[in-house]
Amino acid sequence: MYSEKFLKFIEMWQNDFAIERTIDEKVCVDKDGNPIPWYTYPAIEYLSQFDYGNKEIFEFGCGNSSMFWAERAKQVTSIEDNPQWFEKWQKEFSHPKLDIRWRDEGEIYEKAIFEDGKKYDVIIVDGKRRAECAEAAVQALAEGGIIILDDSDRINTSQEYVKAVEAIHQADLIQVDFYGFCPMNNYTKTTSLFLSRSFNFESLYKVQPINGLGNLWSMSRRDRKDFYKKFKTC
Repeated sequence: MYSEKFLKFIEMWQNDFAIERTIDEKVCVDKDGNPIPWYTYPAIEYLSQFDYGNKEIFEFGCGNSSMFWAERAKQVTSIEDNPQWFEKWQKEFSHPKLDIRWRDEGEIYEKAIFEDGKKYDVIIVDGKRRAECAEAAVQALAEGGIIILDDSDRINTSQEYVKAVEAIHQADLIQVDFYGFCPMNNYTKTTSLFLSRSFNFESLYKVQPINGLGNLWSMSRRDRKDFYKKFKTC
């Protein structure tokens, strides 16, 4: 029989994180149905603190993350290599700040980042050919920008990820690993952020960190006292 305190923990994952819905419906969304990336929850919460209103985003790999970024950024360019998925995203995702492009899985895939001659503030490596895409990302990263490598824990079993991380390390970026659960999965993984040493994105809030989902200090003083009283003996 589960304790009341443990049941409250499960309720938080169901309601605040909506992880049950994401697993059952196979969709990356938050509790309000808004699209979120298939990153770990700690990475999503950290990234959600910043103002991307003047930032250019580039994604290797399209999905709900594309809409997540489009709602926040100046412009998002997202590359998809699967024709069927490309057609699906074209129909489902309509946003003035989102440009979804189909590119073949060969070399043209990672070279797509150079097509517009831009430097990007945030580059997400979350699709095919991650080693090659990481090498291209380093070249296309704007001063003070971030590279996001999802599923980075695969470095333990995949030479592709070893090469991807090596390529990014050569650019002297700071690696920060966010371990934890993520939407749609019943197991943990890692999303890694590689920050430029001049990284200085502005926060949307007066202080950092903000109160995350399920955080006790987001409650009023009275609610915190009631919470403590209810569960202190559980």
